[in-house]
Amino acid sequence: MPRIEDTTAALLAYREHRRFAFYGRVSTEDQQDPVASRNWQLSRATGLIEPVGGIIVTEFFDIGLSRSLPWKRRPQAAKLLDALADPNRGFDAVVIGEPQRAFYGNQYSLTMPVFSHYGVDLWVPEVGGAIDPESEAHDLIMSVFGGMSKGERTRVKVRVRTAMTSQAKIEGRFLGGRPPYGYRLADAGPHPNPGKAADGRRLHKLEPEPTTAPVVRRIFAMYLANNGYLAIAEALTRDGIPSPSAADPARNPHRTGEGWAKSAVKNILSNPRYTGRQVWNKQRKDEVLLDVNDVALGYETRMRWNDKTSWVWSDTIAHPPLITVNDFELVQTIMAASGRGRTGNRQRRVRRHYLLRGLMLCGLCGRKMQSHQAHEMAYYRCRYPNEYALANHVQHPRNIYVAERDIVPALDNWLLTAFAPHRLTDTIRRLHAAQPDTSPSVVAAEVAAANKIITACDAKLLQYRAIADAGGDPATVAAWMAEVNAQRAAAVTQRDQAAAQAQAPRRLTEDDIRHLVGSLDDIRNTLRNAHHQDKSNVYRALRLALTYNPGQNKISVEAKPDADYCGVTVRVRGGT
Repeated sequence: MPRIEDTTAALLAYREHRRFAFYGRVSTEDQQDPVASRNWQLSRATGLIEPVGGIIVTEFFDIGLSRSLPWKRRPQAAKLLDALADPNRGFDAVVIGEPQRAFYGNQYSLTMPVFSHYGVDLWVPEVGGAIDPESEAHDLIMSVFGGMSKGERTRVKVRVRTAMTSQAKIEGRFLGGRPPYGYRLADAGPHPNPGKAADGRRLHKLEPEPTTAPVVRRIFAMYLANNGYLAIAEALTRDGIPSPSAADPARNPHRTGEGWAKSAVKNILSNPRYTGRQVWNKQRKDEVLLDVNDVALGYETRMRWNDKTSWVWSDTIAHPPLITVNDFELVQTIMAASGRGRTGNRQRRVRRHYLLRGLMLCGLCGRKMQSHQAHEMAYYRCRYPNEYALANHVQHPRNIYVAERDIVPALDNWLLTAFAPHRLTDTIRRLHAAQPDTSPSVVAAEVAAANKIITACDAKLLQYRAIADAGGDPATVAAWMAEVNAQRAAAVTQRDQAAAQAQAPRRLTEDDIRHLVGSLDDIRNTLRNAHHQDKSNVYRALRLALTYNPGQNKISVEAKPDADYCGVTVRVRGGT
């Protein structure tokens, strides 16, 4: 047992050390190893502070985030900034092992004043210790590193885009992404980079998919025979041919796969890769300011379509064509001619803020309802195309509407009542009882049952592919595969949900839930006289899901704050 004198001496020695917090960052965009990156940054930081008796008592390390994100939008960096304001933070200074990974552009000039305000020193190896906020030399050095960081990122972007342009144009190389409907990926040999080839990396190319390539040819033939998008979609659905999302449900979890849509037909007719040439740079990533009045908030990345003149075409045929160039050009001419009556001078509607955007579900088909404005009022509607109803044999009105004004008052009243002080006991009891059973035996049984279904589906798919390769009827085989793919996708979802439950935190006790619900007083106060945006944020914080049942004129409401559950059903005035 250690002596009291030894313990006291160790405590005094600890207090004599200067306590540091370490900050680092690693981006996974260039496939860096987060563990190795943290270790070398931490080693650099430790080597800087050890000569002065410094020790690192806490760490803040952001993983998988671009350096262009400002500190307030990086979780760990924001946590560090919040800790600076706490007088009991437990550290006296902050050390950074690599300033180019921490600061980008002018981020240093926006961050350093916060350190100075709270009297916390910032140490970096490049100045040999603590940064002096009053030193012009130190300020110049850190500004240079911010500029170098920004320049390095820009150079990498230019170099990568230039390389990909030449690879697509000269080599006709497949540069990644999902293959178009009608094609599948095939091996194209070892990677030309020796290092990547040594790691087993290989190139890929496109080859026709036996069951879907004939469908692409049929679509082009029907369009050239004067069939419109809707007629083609209905014909394919009627014949039981899976739509692109149904043919590959594992890669289209966000799609319903209910039938062929007009947009799917149009996209296939517009895709130049069916001519056998590789086409790249159809889309680009734009960095758009979050707030033009507050540039310090930084940017967000948005995908946008490039003009066709910017597309990069391969000089030669890169994969087997499904249609001829002449047929493709003729289809484009017809499509352009059919849209000549349209103009780009339509009056733009005023953007309305919908409180329940993305939260409303249709009780008949389970899809999200669209936000819609009619007679200057906010509505939510479910438009069910005829081809979807044809595919699923569902009696679904073409349009279902419900007004926002008939939902929000009842919803707010329920939220205010459910979390009112006199109702908390009953609400907490229901929350506790509704938690899923995550015991190992239950989860293992669910996973085993799902895996059994997946194995059986995989065996059937192999049989169906063999039948297709042997010359079986493509439409019949496609219908079989669509049914099995749907069963397999459902089983995969069941397995993933069971596995997620196994990783979920322990079941909360009633005391745990009481503490959680007690923190919702701010939500109740916000709902009383809240601005539209504030209300919308509250609904999303509670993870609301509202299901509209038009036949009963009722909406079932679920709230799942932090994966807990509570629900209620309210009646609304809206109809179909």
